[in-house]
Amino acid sequence: MSEGAAGLLRRIRLSEDSHLELKQVVLSGTKIKGPGRGAIADELAAFANAGGGTLVLGVDDRTKEILGIPRERLDDVVRLVDEVCRDLVDPPLDVTVRCMELPDMEDVPRCVVRVEAPRSIFLHRSPGGYMKRAGASTRQIPQHALVRLIQERSQAGLSSFDESIVGGAAIGNLDSVLVDRFRTELSVDKRDVLAEKLGLARMSEDERLAPTVAGILLASSSPERWLPNAFIQAVAYRGKSVAEAMSAANYQIDALDCFGPLDRQVADACRFVARNQRIAASKRVGREDHPQYDMVAVFEAVVNAVAHRDYSVYRSATRLQMYSDRLELFSPGAPPNGITLDSLAYRQASRNNTVAGLLARCRVPEGVPGLRTPRTTIMDRRGEGVGVILHRSEECSGRRPVYELFGGEELRLTIFAAAEPPEAGVVSG
Repeated sequence: MSEGAAGLLRRIRLSEDSHLELKQVVLSGTKIKGPGRGAIADELAAFANAGGGTLVLGVDDRTKEILGIPRERLDDVVRLVDEVCRDLVDPPLDVTVRCMELPDMEDVPRCVVRVEAPRSIFLHRSPGGYMKRAGASTRQIPQHALVRLIQERSQAGLSSFDESIVGGAAIGNLDSVLVDRFRTELSVDKRDVLAEKLGLARMSEDERLAPTVAGILLASSSPERWLPNAFIQAVAYRGKSVAEAMSAANYQIDALDCFGPLDRQVADACRFVARNQRIAASKRVGREDHPQYDMVAVFEAVVNAVAHRDYSVYRSATRLQMYSDRLELFSPGAPPNGITLDSLAYRQASRNNTVAGLLARCRVPEGVPGLRTPRTTIMDRRGEGVGVILHRSEECSGRRPVYELFGGEELRLTIFAAAEPPEAGVVSG
């Protein structure tokens, strides 16, 4: 019997608690009659909404007797858990499911299914509502506590969401090369120590070094594996609206999902704009190019979008949409810390302090046409980005960009395209 099994057996014999739930599996022919799908969903969501926990299927919760599950039915139980986590919990739960053997009262090995639900950075809703584990029971979260939890997970609380530990991710999921790029000449710490000092990782309640949201966003090659919303979705449409574009045979000129660390996403999104904007050329005195957009302003807009967006909003990517007359950039979440739309250009506030600090160490991407900025790093932390966006875009197009709160949950920035000069000749895409 492994140490893991021995430890779990000791916990079972002690009784259910805030981190342990036991359920008997009742079979009838080819069906699983118990526990119900809703009950499993509520228990696992309750663990994820609190401090995490373990659900053991195949144990009587009253007698603590190891009843087991027939070996030939283990796949059915595992499939049930997977379906429940995917279909009955919103957002879906990321759990670890393990089949193992535990001895019953007569020391006969019995098969059970162990489900580990780590504390989640998201707030999950199950059939019973928003549930939370309290002692050995699962109950609905009171309204006042629910508001507080939502605030904590959306950075209205005292700590930044980007400092939260990402459940299911291990320190080994951070790319060593991506961590080491933040090392200076004076950095002599081992990689794990450096990651913790930088805020890329921190110690969990069980004294395990684990990646933070910031670590996954900037030191993981695939942030979307743990944060499905952490990418930029870019689309270039024909015409001035989606409806107008869809009247054409090929209504999308180009489309790209920008994945990877945030600095790579910024670079890819800027290159997307550069290759899809039209550039008019006049020949009054030599050739003079007239791009639709000022690429420094576009760069600042994309950087702000990924640095200050609300990563606790599940299934909502940063969206970049190009039309014939404008560019729209959607960033999930309202402006942080009481910033109003009118004060964006005058006040400095960061929803994700660690992310912003790390982006201030990343080099400005190379190879982006038209991007000529005096800065050497992606962020400068002086809060001048919005002013640059407004000023340079207005100089380019003659129209001031517009910030709006779209749908109450997204910040939308509209940058207008420059009109083609009357004497323009060649137009390139």
